[in-house]
Amino acid sequence: MLAAMGVASGACAQQASGADIVRIDSGRLAGTLGTDKSIRVFKGIPYAAPPLGALRWRAPAPVKAWKGVRRADRFGFSCPQHLRPGQMLEMSEDCLTANVWTGAKSAEERRPVYVWIYGGGFNEGTGSDPQFDGEGLARKGVVVVTFNYRLGPLGFLATPELSAESGRSASGNYGLLDDVALLKWVQRNIAAFGGDPGRVTIGGQSAGAGSVGFLSMSPLAKGLFHRSIAESQVRYPRDPELRYLNTSWRPLKQAETAGLRFVEARGTRSLAALRALPWQELMEGSNAADPEVDTGTAARPPLFRPAIDGWVVPRTYSETLAAGAQNAVFYLAGNNLDESGAVPETAFDQLRTNPPARRPGMPNTNVTLAGYEAWARGKFGALADDFLRLYPAATDMGAARASNAAIRDNSRVSTWLWARDWSRTVKQPVYTYFWTRALAGPSQKLRGAFHGSELMYMFDSLHANDLPWTDEDRKVADIMSSYLANYVATGDPNGAGLPQWPAYDPAKPQVMEVGDGFGPMPIAASPERLDFWQRYFATQDAW
Repeated sequence: MLAAMGVASGACAQQASGADIVRIDSGRLAGTLGTDKSIRVFKGIPYAAPPLGALRWRAPAPVKAWKGVRRADRFGFSCPQHLRPGQMLEMSEDCLTANVWTGAKSAEERRPVYVWIYGGGFNEGTGSDPQFDGEGLARKGVVVVTFNYRLGPLGFLATPELSAESGRSASGNYGLLDDVALLKWVQRNIAAFGGDPGRVTIGGQSAGAGSVGFLSMSPLAKGLFHRSIAESQVRYPRDPELRYLNTSWRPLKQAETAGLRFVEARGTRSLAALRALPWQELMEGSNAADPEVDTGTAARPPLFRPAIDGWVVPRTYSETLAAGAQNAVFYLAGNNLDESGAVPETAFDQLRTNPPARRPGMPNTNVTLAGYEAWARGKFGALADDFLRLYPAATDMGAARASNAAIRDNSRVSTWLWARDWSRTVKQPVYTYFWTRALAGPSQKLRGAFHGSELMYMFDSLHANDLPWTDEDRKVADIMSSYLANYVATGDPNGAGLPQWPAYDPAKPQVMEVGDGFGPMPIAASPERLDFWQRYFATQDAW
């Protein structure tokens, strides 16, 4: 990710420059123009008060209105996070800002709105990432909103003291409360940018997709949006993969216990003392994995993630679906060819020779025959012989290929079964996809169609990202962004000149391939494999 351009929260200008002035509920804004001069861009707009001092670990507070015209031509600070080696971001707790791209010429246009929630394991990410540049979608009639939300312990710390202080016996979901505050801001203000508050879609990838899932179940978000897009992570509640992905939740008491250990390691459990600590001290060691979740494999979820708190997220996935308590929204969800442990065949030898460092939520990608068979025995137990008959291997290379096939079938079948349960009580259609195109550039052979490789095609943000794009990449980006723009506008991705994308049908075990091809494909290579996964999931506890 590139560095966010910091701007002081009170920066104002008496004269507008480059774009018309927009008035929102907290004051007037002067934006700038995109590379396409028909697109106006407004950056670094506060949507909640800076969560500083006494506001740390509280629900977002209202923005203090400003006088004059505030310049909105630079991205705000990124929220504090644990940086990867070589990564650079300008960070501050004064980070609750939004960015808007719009092609609307007036507030009367009422264009559909797309609110994007970045991924990063609830530990990293920023709304200013150039992958999420909104200009391409804005050219197709969408008003695009990206924003920052609190991360790591600042966004997801739970302790008994914080729960008692809240007045709701709940803590640990401050990042999700930021999402809700942003959506309320959109309802109040997006019309000023030519957006339609009655046609709001939320979308996200990885932890962002997890946030979309939690918001789609949260009563606090009911009515604030109308459609959901979840890129990776949407799984059947009986799929153990759900437990280590960024859709994994924590019981509140478990989150509070882990939170106590975390704060006591910093010398206190006093909320006043904790709120006085520099955020840098809180970030130390905050990207740890949670060792207490049984996933059936070595993969573990991030420690800091949402909790089932009885308020923001009152029920688990299985409880929500059983009760039909989810928000009645349209849904588009899918997975990628080379994620959840699947990798391109061009990477097999290198990964075996030089396996990557493991991160929270990252499954094993270094597959050997011995390791594959041990993994199958450990994961599938009494069904292991059935699994190894359906996904056989006799060599390391054969094991890597069989592992890929199993992982991909698992993800497609799991999402298909989730859609079946979701659709039992929600009548709005569901659309599912499977992304198959390897990202252009140096990652192509080693990472293929990896986790997140679809983002720049979905946003049509190729212009903002320096990779060796081909005409075929541009064509795919045009198709994917057109699907997305249509869905945001109508709830249906289909449109003139696009390959037909069928809605989910529980009688048809298929998914829409997008990327290297466009059309329905089976969710598993054979009926026997589909039957195996359904039998296996039936043996697992609902999550």
